[in-house]
Amino acid sequence: MTLHRSFLATAAAAALAALTLSPAIAQDAAPEAEAAQDQAEAPEGRVLDDIALGEESAPVTFIEYASFTCNHCANFHTSTFGELKSEYIDTGKVRFIQRDVYFDAVGLWAGVLARCGGDDDRYYAVSDLLFTEQSAWLSGNSGDEIAGNLRRMGARTGLTGEQMDACWNDQQLVSDLVTTFQHHAGADQIEGTPTFIINGEKVSNQPWNSLKEIIDAKLTEAEAE
Repeated sequence: MTLHRSFLATAAAAALAALTLSPAIAQDAAPEAEAAQDQAEAPEGRVLDDIALGEESAPVTFIEYASFTCNHCANFHTSTFGELKSEYIDTGKVRFIQRDVYFDAVGLWAGVLARCGGDDDRYYAVSDLLFTEQSAWLSGNSGDEIAGNLRRMGARTGLTGEQMDACWNDQQLVSDLVTTFQHHAGADQIEGTPTFIINGEKVSNQPWNSLKEIIDAKLTEAEAE
C-alpha cells in the first residue's frame, strides 16, 4: 500500500472521526471539513515510545512501518517475520520495532486495539493476530461488522467490551497514536508499507533471502566497529 503525499496532512481528520464517533460507525464518519472544524477540541498528541522486541543491546535495529489494513504487511508477518524472530530477534542479534501507519479509520481502530490496556507485552500478541487473520476481520461489509470482528479478536486476547470501548473512546490515546505515526513516518520519509529501516538504512519490501543478506551485512559492519 502506498502513502499519498496528502496522507500525513489528512490523517488527523481521520483520527478526529474516530475521536468523536464509536468504532461501529466511524467508517461512515462526517466529511473531512466537518472533522477539521472540531480539530481545536482534540487533545494535543504526544509521541509515544517505541515498543521493541529483542535485546536492547542487539547490534542491529530493524524497524518496520506497517499498516494493519495492508495485505503486503500481513504477508510479511505470516511468511517472513517468524524467520526473522527465530534467527535474529530471539538470538540477540536484532532489536525489532514495529511502527504503525494509519491509512484509514479501520486501521486506526486496530492500532488502538493493539495498544489497549497499556500492556506492551500484549501489543505484539494482538498485532500478530490482526495480521494473521487480517482477511477475516476485514471481511465485514460495514463499519459495524468490522468493529464486531475486532471486538471478538480483542476478547480472545483477554480484553473486555468495557476496556475496548474505553480505549476506542480515549481521545488522548488516538491523538497520541496519530501524532506518533506522523512524527516517525515524516522523519523517515515513508512512502509505502511495509518499509523497513535497518540500522538507519531504508529498505523496501523484498523476499526473506534478500532481507537476510542486508541484516547479515549490517551485523558484519557492527562487528567491525
